[in-house]
Amino acid sequence: MLRAPMKPRAFQIQPQDNVATLIDDAPAGPVEIVGAAGAPVTAGENIARGHKIALQDIAPGQAVTKFGVRIGHATRPIARGAWVHLHNLASDLDERSGTLDLHSGVPTDTASAYA
Repeated sequence: MLRAPMKPRAFQIQPQDNVATLIDDAPAGPVEIVGAAGAPVTAGENIARGHKIALQDIAPGQAVTKFGVRIGHATRPIARGAWVHLHNLASDLDERSGTLDLHSGVPTDTASAYA
């Protein structure tokens, strides 16, 4: 008997979180939200496992909440279903977070031993 392919899943830790963490790689399309009883969301782009997906629209300057606590703020509008990462999120604790390379996390504001 063939099974229907599973929807990719993301875990919402607390009900007040406005992001969830992908448990599976998610192609653009439906994502099941597990954990704090969140509603399903549609990924607007491919999002890798371990990364965050927005569960609601988040305005620039608005808090991004995970674990029930503020982890930073949006630096630009973030649409529901969008990938939340260095290109649209800044830490409130580490002002250098906005200078990290989007894919590698390497600082771009200083000389690197890897250059």
